[in-house]
Amino acid sequence: MIPTGFLFLLLLTGGNPSSLEPLEFLDAQQKSNHSFEELPGGNTSSFEVPELLDDQQKSNHSFEEMPGGNTSLELPELRYGQQSNDKDDWPWNSENCSYHHFLNYLNLSENKNLYSMLRPVRHHKITTELYLKMVIYAILDVREKDQAFVPYIWIYLSWHNHHIQWDPTEFCGLESVEVPTELMWKPDINIEEMTERDKTTPAPFMTVNYDGMVELRNDLVVVSTCRMRVYQFPFDKQSCTLSFKSVIYSDEEIWLYAITNSSKITEWSCQAMRTQYEWLFINMTVTRKTVNYFNFNQSMIVYTITMRRRSALYIINFILPVLFFLGLDLASFLISHSGGEKLSFKVTVLLAVTVMQLILNEILPASSNRIPLIAIYCIGIFALMLVSLLETIFVMYLMKKDNETDRDQALNVRKHACCAFCCAAETPSQVLSVAEEHNSGQLTVVSHYLEKDSDELRQMEKTQTLISSNNSTTSRNEEEKPGYWTRMAKKINKVFFIFYVTVVSVFLFSVFSMWNITEATGKNKKYCSI
Repeated sequence: MIPTGFLFLLLLTGGNPSSLEPLEFLDAQQKSNHSFEELPGGNTSSFEVPELLDDQQKSNHSFEEMPGGNTSLELPELRYGQQSNDKDDWPWNSENCSYHHFLNYLNLSENKNLYSMLRPVRHHKITTELYLKMVIYAILDVREKDQAFVPYIWIYLSWHNHHIQWDPTEFCGLESVEVPTELMWKPDINIEEMTERDKTTPAPFMTVNYDGMVELRNDLVVVSTCRMRVYQFPFDKQSCTLSFKSVIYSDEEIWLYAITNSSKITEWSCQAMRTQYEWLFINMTVTRKTVNYFNFNQSMIVYTITMRRRSALYIINFILPVLFFLGLDLASFLISHSGGEKLSFKVTVLLAVTVMQLILNEILPASSNRIPLIAIYCIGIFALMLVSLLETIFVMYLMKKDNETDRDQALNVRKHACCAFCCAAETPSQVLSVAEEHNSGQLTVVSHYLEKDSDELRQMEKTQTLISSNNSTTSRNEEEKPGYWTRMAKKINKVFFIFYVTVVSVFLFSVFSMWNITEATGKNKKYCSI
């Protein structure tokens, strides 16, 4: 029977024995597969490994026989091309593992307008719950004059899309995918305090999870309005808010939730922050509230950022120089009033304080309800120095008045002395010659009277000499002893100096105590260190 069957096969194959090999190979493979199926688990990969190891050992043996062969060479393992029936291994060559197949399954390319136009809910009365988280990455600028707060923030939004869901096991374990933002619906969340449109590039992709949860991350440079309270500048503490809400959706359509509490969001911001400008970040609080704009309620999340100014630079560049100018004004009391140097010095110092006030005017906003303490500090010092300048002018006026009185008295004495000297200079012989010219007949009578008056003239000459000696003595005493107005000016100057020092001390103590109270309230605060 066997030879007969063999001949029959030869006739069927045309007498070519090589055609029998595929049939024999198939029979052997079927037997092998049949034997594998009978094994527990039916895993054929366990039989492929010994064959690979045998081939590798043969190859290594051949490498050892070669001159200079490197025994460390190994054959690469079979990875992506290897097929397996193990449940932990995915069919990587399957078409279900590609993103194209996944997008076709979701119909995102064809129905992108349907996915992006309306809220992704099964029923229009279902509220879309929007989860929000914000982290401050940097404080870029705080402009007191414009009352603007410029932070760089990270925003995380997530919501549920009822129209997108899939089983990850049907797509090789694919649990999430990144799709362009224009393909999906996005909430119209806006920052209420924003005054300028963000110039950064928006996020081009969003993440879609298998359970329908959509995640959107974005970075923003926000130029927002913030009311600055600069009463205690430069030891002030500012609180700026960023309020997130929908533009058109009411609270029945979108409801906002804050993902984390205030302490956690403060900790995350401290860890992420890279720069704080001239400020020290204290904390950030998050609250949720409902507002009523245009006669319908809207859900809102409000983040309040609290920070304190770094005051060291303002102390060195502004407060101390003004205090030094005040010290120079106090030192000017040691300058003499005789010349004009004291007056010109005080005017120069007063102009320097005026320049500092102009610089301060460029920093502080004009819309502040209360006058800042630093403005009171500058105005108070300016007023004290102005009063000191007026006192100097008054004292110099009194001293000048005393000098004018002494000058008038000296002039009167000189006039009397000149008259007496002129009368004493006329001798009897000169009077006699004059009398002879007018009337020679009355010579005897005139000479009699002249002899009588000559004794009086001699007495007047003695009186003049006495007056001259008394005047010289009086002038010496006056040079040694100041006048009445000069003595009064010196007394006024001493009293004013004591009053001036007292008022300056009380004023500075009051201003610095108010600044110290503010500083003390901030000492127990914890700041973010960079």
